[in-house]
Amino acid sequence: MKKQIFRGSGVALITPMFADGSVNFPVLRTLLEEQIARGTDAIIICGTTGEASALNDEEHLSVIEYACKVVAGRLPVVAGTGSNDTRHAIALSCAAKERGADALLQVTPYYNKTSQAGLVRHFTAIADAVGLPVILYNVPSRTGMTIQPETYAELARHPLIVAAKEASGNFSAIAKTAALCGDSLALYSGNDDQILPILSLGGLGVISVLANVAPKETHDICQLYFDGRKEDSLTLQLRYLPLIESLFCDVNPIPVKEAMNIMGYEAGPCRMPLAALSETNSTRLRASLKEAGLLDT
Repeated sequence: MKKQIFRGSGVALITPMFADGSVNFPVLRTLLEEQIARGTDAIIICGTTGEASALNDEEHLSVIEYACKVVAGRLPVVAGTGSNDTRHAIALSCAAKERGADALLQVTPYYNKTSQAGLVRHFTAIADAVGLPVILYNVPSRTGMTIQPETYAELARHPLIVAAKEASGNFSAIAKTAALCGDSLALYSGNDDQILPILSLGGLGVISVLANVAPKETHDICQLYFDGRKEDSLTLQLRYLPLIESLFCDVNPIPVKEAMNIMGYEAGPCRMPLAALSETNSTRLRASLKEAGLLDT
């Protein structure tokens, strides 16, 4: 069995910003410390939720380096360094390693896309060049690419390709992947409403948007399951479904950043082209936060 990066809830952390769109590092420190204090099992920095696609390379690496320094080895820090250009992904990943990242999150190539054979070449080249554990990220709704179970099985032969964040929602394919890969590829849910189904297939946890606003609760969904308290885990999963739905009422991370602002965290705006949440959805989000016990007023 390959060494696990983490087990439980990894937060797909937002990147807080000032009103002018620059990164708000003091608030980022606050968020990191709170995640650690409230039981999160890993920090995933500069992923989709962290608006990596809107950060230039200097900003991207500055955020990764800052997170690694603040966390200081208390939790694994997984850096999102994927690209649809293999050379760029390698360069960014090597730089992230130099700045302290413990592992990498690598999304499938987008826009230009590729074949399944191209996926194998792309991810293998990154793992070979960088020398850090790699979590593959399968999110067809954003990239137009799907990693097939047989491709997962081929990639899982690489000693540094250790896990997958599965956001396809295709449980038949995920089950086949689990059957083909066994212990050679850990599975994490990439969808907060599907944590338990992934765990039931042998998954190790979730890379979570929900954990930004409910870190302990997201950790507990996983830990209760691992402890054999599956009914209690299910109760929590179902309790937070309305909030999860509200957190995805618009393009991620628009709603979760708004939720953090409502809760007083000064998360700031999203960068363009993402637009502010509508008044209707903001009202819905506020009500869901209150119903979940995360907002007093």
